[in-house]
Amino acid sequence: MSRVYDTIEPAVIDDVMLMMAIKEQGPKNQAGKIADQEGIDYKDVINLRLDFRNILQIENLWSFSSLTRLSLDNNIIERIDGLDSLVHLVWLDLSFNNIEKIDGLSSLKKLQDLTLCSNRISKIEKLDSLEQLQVLSLGCNFLSNLNDLVYLRQFKHLQSVNLSQNPFCQKEDEYKAFTIAYLPNLVYLDFRMIDPESRAAAKEKYFMDLGQLEEEEVISQRKKSEEKKNVEALEQHTLAYVENLDGNPLYLEMYDEDSDGKKLNKLPNMEEDILPVFEEKFSDVCMKIFEYGMEAAEIRKSEVDTFFTCIEEAKAANRAKSADAVEQFTNYKLDVFAMITTTKEQSHVDSLVSKFNEEIQALWDNLMTLELQLVDQLEDTIKEFERNLADLVSGFLEKIQARFVQLRELENTHSEKLLEISINMLEKILKSEVDADQITDDLRELFVDKDSVTNAVSASHDRHLYVIDAREDRIVSRINSWMTGLIDQVHAKEEIERNRNRVVEINHLCDNLRDEMEDLDIVAV
Repeated sequence: MSRVYDTIEPAVIDDVMLMMAIKEQGPKNQAGKIADQEGIDYKDVINLRLDFRNILQIENLWSFSSLTRLSLDNNIIERIDGLDSLVHLVWLDLSFNNIEKIDGLSSLKKLQDLTLCSNRISKIEKLDSLEQLQVLSLGCNFLSNLNDLVYLRQFKHLQSVNLSQNPFCQKEDEYKAFTIAYLPNLVYLDFRMIDPESRAAAKEKYFMDLGQLEEEEVISQRKKSEEKKNVEALEQHTLAYVENLDGNPLYLEMYDEDSDGKKLNKLPNMEEDILPVFEEKFSDVCMKIFEYGMEAAEIRKSEVDTFFTCIEEAKAANRAKSADAVEQFTNYKLDVFAMITTTKEQSHVDSLVSKFNEEIQALWDNLMTLELQLVDQLEDTIKEFERNLADLVSGFLEKIQARFVQLRELENTHSEKLLEISINMLEKILKSEVDADQITDDLRELFVDKDSVTNAVSASHDRHLYVIDAREDRIVSRINSWMTGLIDQVHAKEEIERNRNRVVEINHLCDNLRDEMEDLDIVAV
């Protein structure tokens, strides 16, 4: 089984160990000397072997951002951690360690080959994010429950599994048949190709159990798909600032912490007549807010997409014009250089050189003009976009806030009606005209006098208005923050730096052209 190192001093993964490992695996001879002189950047390393180094804890690997293969076998590692930054890892070997639990692999979404042989693992778990897994080796561990293998059915690309020398392998025939039957995509089991006869026999043996499992998986998959669909829909609604406004969620929220309102709702005829009408009208307005919010979000998205498309098209067109100008000049330069290097007359050479320098200045003027035109074009586009965005947001808020006025009016009307019903009920109670079973004990506590009733209705009303106002304020603040953030993004310093870099690039180009002329070998006499 797994190795135990009782007398070995644990080693630390530090720069000394890492540099030593890289040099051992790196180029030799002259290439190795060059690497030593120039230094090695960890982010350029794609293959790293840290086997047989008495490592107890995985650490200090965050700089290896391009690593695709990592070998940590034959160490004394007890926990899988410290791998979160290795997102490009495809191959990982952690065999012959002291690992008891599978963990710390959730970030390795590109992992295809995982080796955990000869450890102390007793359960197959926490591999869900490894959707690209093709090879899994878990031989010589403490796996004892065959049913744990059903967990591996989710990995549709898994083709090779090694599970040999685990406790559940003692009944070899049962273990192999179960594994082959429940993992139908497997091609290799314990390093041997699965033959058609074994596959057919395993499928027949577990036919009934598999049928039931597959039905359960279909149901589970439908449930997951529905949950995913709901999550995606909620994300879209949230981006439109109208999440949980499609129906009665806001109505229900008003009563979440409204203890007095819940008691008053138990008044005779409230649940049968008054509340259903109030909820229907309230929910209808909420739905109108939701529908308009989703439509407005699409319009805003279209405006934003159009803006960024226009920006990129303007830059692309400008680059194309600049490239044409440079290409034309390059062709002209080749002709001029050819004439200069072949002419015998100094006056002709001087004329060509003078003309060439004038053309360089013309090129500089042309390229700088194109850049200035682009800057002006982008500024005009941004200003127009800001105006359009402000109009869209203000128009959205105007209509949304008008709907919230309707919600408050509905609440005011309902509160007035509730107060009227409550006062009438109080009068009947004081006159002993109400049977004992007509109202609950909670209600009787409220109906002591007119002040207690009025306070209860008022408290319920205030709670409802607070919920409505808070929801409206949240929409207003969020969309304004979105607009501010987007405008800040549009005015980001990247564009200023792009302009500066372009100016420097133009100057360097023209300077280099002048240098080429000066360095030209002129043979005129």
